[in-house]
Amino acid sequence: MRISREEVQRMALLARLELTATEETELIEHFDKMLSYIEKLNQLDTDGVEPTAHAVAVPSPLREDQVTNQADTEALLQNAPAREADFFKVPKIIE
Repeated sequence: MRISREEVQRMALLARLELTATEETELIEHFDKMLSYIEKLNQLDTDGVEPTAHAVAVPSPLREDQVTNQADTEALLQNAPAREADFFKVPKIIE
């Protein structure tokens, strides 16, 4: 699959890039190499191959959420100008 100079210019316009003629030619060659490699990959028989995000099992870098400190309501509300039970009391602004 070949990519045209007009397509490269359109991508440059969308990306707000000012390309010289030499840069456009280099990009055309680069995109052509990528597209030909993708065409080769599309020829592979992938029937029965499960989709994966990684080639090997990778543990999740995220930890479980655990509460490590309990909110002390009294300490949180001690400097409140007005309070009602365990809540901040604010003036009504909607009629």
